[in-house]
Amino acid sequence: MGYSAQLLMTLPEVVLGLGAILLMLVAAWGGQGSTRAVSLAAVAVLIGAGISLMGPASAGGSAFGGLYRADMFAAFAKAVIFAAAAVSILIAPKFFATTSGDDLRPEYPVLILLSAAGMGMMVSAGDLMSLYVGLELQSLSAYVLASFMRRDARSAEAGLKYFVLGALASGILLYGISLVYGFSGTTLFTDIAQAYAGPKSTGLLFGLVFVFAGLAFKISAVPFHMWTPDVYEGAPTPVTAFFASAPKMAAMAMAVRVATEAMGPAVHDWRQIVVFAALASIALGAFGAIGQKNIKRLLAYSSINNVGFALIGLAAGTQAGVASVLFYMAVYVVMTLGCFLVVLQMRDAEGNAIESLDSMAGMSRTRPGLALAMMIFMFALAGIPPLLGFFAKLEVFNAATAAGLFPLAVLGIIGSVPGAFYYLSIIKRMYFDDPAPKYEGRPGLVEGGLLLAASVAISPLGMLVLPCLSAWTALAAKSLF
Repeated sequence: MGYSAQLLMTLPEVVLGLGAILLMLVAAWGGQGSTRAVSLAAVAVLIGAGISLMGPASAGGSAFGGLYRADMFAAFAKAVIFAAAAVSILIAPKFFATTSGDDLRPEYPVLILLSAAGMGMMVSAGDLMSLYVGLELQSLSAYVLASFMRRDARSAEAGLKYFVLGALASGILLYGISLVYGFSGTTLFTDIAQAYAGPKSTGLLFGLVFVFAGLAFKISAVPFHMWTPDVYEGAPTPVTAFFASAPKMAAMAMAVRVATEAMGPAVHDWRQIVVFAALASIALGAFGAIGQKNIKRLLAYSSINNVGFALIGLAAGTQAGVASVLFYMAVYVVMTLGCFLVVLQMRDAEGNAIESLDSMAGMSRTRPGLALAMMIFMFALAGIPPLLGFFAKLEVFNAATAAGLFPLAVLGIIGSVPGAFYYLSIIKRMYFDDPAPKYEGRPGLVEGGLLLAASVAISPLGMLVLPCLSAWTALAAKSLF
């Protein structure tokens, strides 16, 4: 295969990389005044990267000696990642203009592009080295984004905590990679799978444990979730929306590829780890959220809880299980972005952000449209039919049951109950409590349009896209098997 053909397979990352470099030059020459132009151009670059998925990037096969995979699985994950990244850029200008003491700088969309390029490498990695390079590119951009509000102590704290704990997780992952390489003699996923299919090796088993521990940090699964509430609360809200959507999808897709392609023959070994992480994440995410007073911290625990449900699909270790994970994460990204679009409107008359749950009391009488949207997202996250969130949970439970993991599915359903409690408590606060002071924040045209689109997508009207989404996820999962 020629070099040009292989480059075509990596076209989304090429577009993102070149776009980020060019826009960084524009930002350096144009200064603060170029922010709007750079932001719009960054969204255009993400759209271009999405369009490039329709070529060899979604069906080209293996490139650069197996380092890179261009298949439908990666294309699906990248489509969700690029869409979430574009939303995170579009919602940032108004937030920084009204809430932050720091103006939005043109480096913000450039960092998003670089992070998206890293995430693209993560989900297309066919080798542990290319996986780690993509992971670090995404992470280094994320550390800066978390502390983007330089004059805000909470943002600086969030960036520092994310950096320190992220470095620890990277060390754990690298140690696992070194063990896998040492006992298999290779870093290619296909060759590692052959090693795991051979005689049992204690070294390979330890490598598997450390690799999954490092991956668990990236998806914020228990017991490596400790960074999530603090980082979500301290980071600027558009950045938190980004962390809760695109990197979450990328990390989960990366974990799925490693589990199925590199360590597929050891499914009975890593399934125990995944089952524990799934149930622990569901439990801690549900009970940890109940006592929260800050909406962003509550959504952080909600993120941990939802990762647990997605891991139930991965525990199945089957094609249907992988399809259910993709389905769940796609729906989760829309629900989460919708929640943060509502949070962005929680501002007082001076434009300061309000994040307390008590401020949402009686919102149905002061801001009925905003309350209706939040109610839809809360019901969907709780898994109430006929909203799309219900079908996402149904998919993972069906996959687990079909794989013979009926007790896991039952425990997952039981774990949904305490989670539903705090979602429904927000609805109760909005519709039945005495009204708190009215929010003065008003969505702009872009924010309002995105909020409406997310609400409609999650509502019963979203059932119209169920056949297409199910077919796409099934096709994506099939490319891994």
